[in-house]
Amino acid sequence: MASKKTTGKGLGKGINALFEENGLADSLNDVTAEQVEDVALSDIRPNPYQPRRTFDRKALKELASSIEKSGVFQPIIVRQPDEKLNRYEIIAGERRFRASKLAGKSSIPAIVRTMNEQEMMEVAVLENLQREDLTPLEEAEAYQTLMSKLNLTQAEVSARLGKSRPYIANYIRLLGLPDVIKKMLADNELSMGQARTLLGLKDKRKVVALARRVVKNGMTVRELEKVVGEMNGDKQEVAKTPVKKSAYVRASEDQLQEKFGTKVQISNANNEGQGHIEIDYMSNDDLSRILDILGISLD
Repeated sequence: MASKKTTGKGLGKGINALFEENGLADSLNDVTAEQVEDVALSDIRPNPYQPRRTFDRKALKELASSIEKSGVFQPIIVRQPDEKLNRYEIIAGERRFRASKLAGKSSIPAIVRTMNEQEMMEVAVLENLQREDLTPLEEAEAYQTLMSKLNLTQAEVSARLGKSRPYIANYIRLLGLPDVIKKMLADNELSMGQARTLLGLKDKRKVVALARRVVKNGMTVRELEKVVGEMNGDKQEVAKTPVKKSAYVRASEDQLQEKFGTKVQISNANNEGQGHIEIDYMSNDDLSRILDILGISLD
């Protein structure tokens, strides 16, 4: 059987560090002199830890058309969970596997790697995090899987993937949405910004109805923020002489809201620059998340 030398897609620095820490970097990148063999598609099953749930049908058809004409240029990577059985699980290359089936192929070139269950899970999650087309929920589930399976904190995932702590936190918070709203988000009926704003509604019994209202009326994020504030009973203080917030204060509010992933208000009590900062939280878990960002531990 002919051997094939291939080069893998370059990893980001943070993701590559995770691979190296778990002893997977060499396994992923060193394919020199590995045997490429034709494996029957009927003997292959998708990776059970694949975070991607949706595959663009049009893109798959285009890839299938290419495969039908020219074949598969880059072999997929699989493992045998039980060497006694002629069965394989995909480690990397599920799009090529699906497209090959669409193209009517009976087999696909593959490299068989020795990899245990834990390693396969890590590779599936990390490999997919390099892509740009994960849905918000798929990305959130990938971060959650890294935390639960590798015993990492949000701060550790943030540092090693080169993404901000609030960025990771905001995605993971999406997993707390009701299933109905998750489906709206997955179907692109709701945007990431709209979903995040819905998380701020205090009365969770009304959140699904509000989400449906957003979809029906085509409400913008700014309009939704106003509605959520009204439903939460937020009251704006009316002063005899309204104090206009400076550009510095407004910019500071924006930065704090990005950092904490929730509504933040800076109020000036007097003209000497003294005031107070209000940070909203929606539950005890949300409060713990904010305290974690502040580096405060109550243990």
